[in-house]
Amino acid sequence: MAQKLRKAVEAMESMMSSESVERSRKKAEHEIFAIKLGILREKRGLKQNEIKNFSQTSVSRLERRKDIKISTLADYLHGLDMGLEIRTYPKNKKINMEEEVLLRL
Repeated sequence: MAQKLRKAVEAMESMMSSESVERSRKKAEHEIFAIKLGILREKRGLKQNEIKNFSQTSVSRLERRKDIKISTLADYLHGLDMGLEIRTYPKNKKINMEEEVLLRL
């Protein structure tokens, strides 16, 4: 199933400009991020109105946002009793650098 989906995506991307592919991938990443936030909350067994320091409405908005401040994300995760770690990594494999933790909250 996943392989068929991957091939379908590749076929669609082959008909698109590289700029369109990049925009589509970024949009998909934002959507996937929003979904992951909701799944993480559900795994913790919490409803939107049970997050510390957030109203149900603000959690709903946060879980659908395209752009989130790191401080807001850290507060949301704190309400889930979770931490946050931000890492850097070289995008270009030719760059001889290791992943590095920038922030751990």
